[in-house]
Amino acid sequence: MGISRPLVMAMAVALLIAVAGATAEEQEPLLAADAVAGAVEAALGEVETAALRAELGQLRAKISALESDIEERSQELKNKDDAIMNLEKAIEEKSKAITSMLDEIASLQAKGSVAAEEQANKANAKVVELEKQVDKIKKDIEAQSSQKAALEYRANDAEKKVEVLNEKLNTIQKESDEKKRKIKKTERALKVAEVHGAWLPPWLMAQYACYAEVVSGHWDQHGKPAVQNFLHKASEKSAQAKKWAEPHIETAKMKWIPVKQKLVALKKNAEPYVQKVSTRSVEFYESSRDAVTPHAVKVKVFVHSYYQKAKKFSKPYIDQIAEITKPHVEKIRTTLKPYTKRAVHAYGSFLKSATTYHRQASALLALPVFIIYRLLVGTFCSKKNKRPRSSNGNHGHKRYKRRHADK
Repeated sequence: MGISRPLVMAMAVALLIAVAGATAEEQEPLLAADAVAGAVEAALGEVETAALRAELGQLRAKISALESDIEERSQELKNKDDAIMNLEKAIEEKSKAITSMLDEIASLQAKGSVAAEEQANKANAKVVELEKQVDKIKKDIEAQSSQKAALEYRANDAEKKVEVLNEKLNTIQKESDEKKRKIKKTERALKVAEVHGAWLPPWLMAQYACYAEVVSGHWDQHGKPAVQNFLHKASEKSAQAKKWAEPHIETAKMKWIPVKQKLVALKKNAEPYVQKVSTRSVEFYESSRDAVTPHAVKVKVFVHSYYQKAKKFSKPYIDQIAEITKPHVEKIRTTLKPYTKRAVHAYGSFLKSATTYHRQASALLALPVFIIYRLLVGTFCSKKNKRPRSSNGNHGHKRYKRRHADK
């Protein structure tokens, strides 16, 4: 089943020792450890994929062997059925011959001659032989039927085994796909880690991760519940404002009906101009995009080389700066640690007070906006709800009313 796992582990340990020695000379232990870990994970992933492939090959071979065995058994069953049919036909023929012999015996006994008796004896002997043959054929039929039942049972058992093996094959295929995805993810993570490690110093990445955890923890403790409470109170305030503004909205609807009709006419008149402007703006955007994209690609290609050169040139200086500033940063961290705790506590209290003031201010600001929104919805969106009920005759009636109002 491929390379053994202890041999792979020994190779990985040897590779780890070699890369650790090389990286100790180059004074970059963190990057070497990441590379070695990635190599070990890749080797283990290859071993697991090789083992899974070998298992898949064995399962497929077993399935093909079982299918060929099922085909052979079905062919044997067909042959046995044909033999049974032939034996049944022979039994029918023998039974017909027996009945004919019995008829001849009866006719000869009626004549009472000696020759008839001899023929009767011969016929009786033939009948006995035929009965023995019939019994033998019946036994053969019973044996073949028992063999047929056994073969059917074995065929059903083989089909069940094939189904179980197919299920195992599907599960193994899924596991192999998941492991391939995990391997790809780890490879991507290693590449990203290598890129970040090559450009930024490791202590800066550690500081960034630490501050990100602190910020996420404060968000989960303070920011998220504050936002949820704000949304809940805003929904309550909006419901209260809706109840309070409903009569005012009705009166505003009654006053805004003629203004609404004029706005609808203005909308119809301005619609073709708006469509022309939109089509022309889309055409201008597409033409400008087609004209700018090749230049943007050229600029990107041109700048990329300089970016790589600048990165290579600045990398040793950045590493030197990181090595020089690392002890100072550690000292600053140790000195500022108690002050950071106080700052975090003050930030939490400030966040609580700010959330309360923010809720109150947002509730006060949301009330007039909600009232204006309801007025606009009531004035402009009522026609859309009445459109399905209208017909061509109703449109003519509306036009007559508008002419009358203009007059």
